[in-house]
Amino acid sequence: MSEFTLGGYMQKHDRAAAFGGSDGQAYSVAIYVEDEPDVRGLYGAALLFVRWSPGGDRPLGHVETETLAWGRTPAEAESRLTALSLYDVKAALDEAIVRAPQSW
Repeated sequence: MSEFTLGGYMQKHDRAAAFGGSDGQAYSVAIYVEDEPDVRGLYGAALLFVRWSPGGDRPLGHVETETLAWGRTPAEAESRLTALSLYDVKAALDEAIVRAPQSW
């Protein structure tokens, strides 16, 4: 897997990918997979972006995407998100920031 994908980056660097958001704040990303399947029997997966304090020492909140991928198992749903390019992950962050409530 290329290091320019979310999964490849995390595998190579052994840490979460981090991004500067369109709001000028620092974010790290994690993959969230639903605990239970939906009515179709599919597990949904989304990206969760943790917003960090200016010093990077504590989280201040988070934004998340809509469900971006589904799979027959949680692992399949997760693997679909690990295949996203880092450019697509950054675009998803900026979209989530736009949709977020304005007050932190």
